[in-house]
Amino acid sequence: MCGIIGYTGRRAAVPILLEGLSRLEYRGYDSAGIVVYEGDELKLVKKAGRISVLKELLEHIDTNASLGIGHTRWATHGAPSDVNAHPHTDDSGCFAVVHNGIIENYMEIKEWLLKKGHKFVSDTDTEVLPHLIKYYYDGDLLAAVKRAKKQIEGSYAMVVLSKHEPKRLVAARQDSPLILGVGEGEYFVASDIPAILKYTRSAVIIDDGETVDITDVYFKVYNGAELAVKKQLFNITWEDSRAEKAGYDHFMLKEIHEQPNAIKDTVRGRITDNRVVLKELEGLEDFIKGLRRIHIVACGTAYHAGMVGKYAIELLARIPVEVDIASEFRYRNPIVSKGDLVIVISQSGETADTLAALRESKRLGAKVLAVTNVVGSSVSREADYVIYTWAGPEIAVASTKAFTTQLAVMYMIAVWLSQKLDTIAEEHRAEILRELKSMPEKAAKALRAADDIKKIAEAYVDKNSVFFIGRGQDNVIASEGALKLKEISYIHAEAYAAGELKHGTLALIEEGVPVVALVAQRDLAQKMYSNIKEVKARGAKVLAVALEGDEIVEKEADEVIYIPDTHSVLSSILTVIPLQLLAYYVSVLKGCDVDKPRNLAKSVTVE
Repeated sequence: MCGIIGYTGRRAAVPILLEGLSRLEYRGYDSAGIVVYEGDELKLVKKAGRISVLKELLEHIDTNASLGIGHTRWATHGAPSDVNAHPHTDDSGCFAVVHNGIIENYMEIKEWLLKKGHKFVSDTDTEVLPHLIKYYYDGDLLAAVKRAKKQIEGSYAMVVLSKHEPKRLVAARQDSPLILGVGEGEYFVASDIPAILKYTRSAVIIDDGETVDITDVYFKVYNGAELAVKKQLFNITWEDSRAEKAGYDHFMLKEIHEQPNAIKDTVRGRITDNRVVLKELEGLEDFIKGLRRIHIVACGTAYHAGMVGKYAIELLARIPVEVDIASEFRYRNPIVSKGDLVIVISQSGETADTLAALRESKRLGAKVLAVTNVVGSSVSREADYVIYTWAGPEIAVASTKAFTTQLAVMYMIAVWLSQKLDTIAEEHRAEILRELKSMPEKAAKALRAADDIKKIAEAYVDKNSVFFIGRGQDNVIASEGALKLKEISYIHAEAYAAGELKHGTLALIEEGVPVVALVAQRDLAQKMYSNIKEVKARGAKVLAVALEGDEIVEKEADEVIYIPDTHSVLSSILTVIPLQLLAYYVSVLKGCDVDKPRNLAKSVTVE
């Protein structure tokens, strides 16, 4: 997820581009840049770091250019650096592009262009775009972009300009947001509404597959069939404070609702022909054939992703897995050796305890695989192998979309291992991967329960304690649900393995105590019905989260939230969504600071 802004009109472009980027910095902040057309040339300025660094550089540049594009980056391909920052140009400096998304077949395109004499300087997937557009350019920028679109695979919101056509921008969208702001004799193109609010409240939503031709006097939109289409203007009524959050009241709610797209981005290009393709793990194949054991090390929410990963890896790949809390790992003198694989999970890639565990594992001779959301982070640099989640920036302290994308990666690792070790039947693997590819749509469906959960949350506001129970993977997600509730609403919340109720926990159940019961593991459903009866018999009020089609659970629980039916091994991605929403709405009703809960920080860089 990155921030894009483009402008053509009568005013000076640089202040408009900088204002737009400042309002989009929440979408990406590891580097930024602009390019403007001036004096028959494209003038490019870009720099690693925050927008403030770019502003300092531009203070010394005198320009009245009225056409330009800008970008604030959240790194995917290539670490944060000056050369990897956007905009990117072709090797002649005639075409410039800003891009949000992932070009899946960029290496194939890059190799093809290299053979034709093109020269590349960055590690990014984006750089192929200006080169490809240059290759197809024959005097018409719109035609060149349309031809380039036919060759690329993946997701993109892109804006292109050329020194050959000094009053023109061309933009295109596929699976990444893009809007067009309409002013008087001027146009703005951006990845999100906040970038344009200072200048206009009239906008057009660009849809998937569409290409936009923009000059200072008109704009035209073409659909995927290259036919001109009429677009409706809409009036933006959001206040500035809500605009960054896409109209949501809090970043956390926005990020909960971003999960379908985040999961789609994370899975995209990594499942082909009913097989998981993890190019990041090339060179690890021979090592895993003699693999004795896997260690997973993480903190907080990432630790819960590791626990789900343990279930999936042991079930599908039949390799023993140990999961450690990173802050405890070093201090128990772990038995880690050369034949082991250590998987460390960290959203930020800077978690101090996780980084220390990584270094200790390498010292002991193990191979280390990192799962992280931040390109160029310490964890990604120091690990032997890295798989990135493509969740985009997560602003709220309580992790949501970072967690579900970590789950998606852990599932893919489990299937990848099963392929290499031939531990499950091809038909079984195909079934799991079909379901995993359908997760974005099913996650979107699970979010439709938000209004029902908002009403349910009213009964939790005045409670002192809430208990979560589950079995198997559901027990892990119960722990994640309890963590979410206590970290943002400050209500005491605990999770217990449902089978352990009789071993002490039942003593805490009394009249009116809320219990959230997860029933998404089919082979354990009957056991869970019995556990629900146990707590109900002692006066508990039970909210169940269950798979669609489970008619029995309605007879046992007081209320039920259904999630779409899916394969049991993958259910955690869907089961956690109602729990995230429950925590959110309880916190809002209590008047808590949802995005910045007390005493907590987003990235824990100290022990």
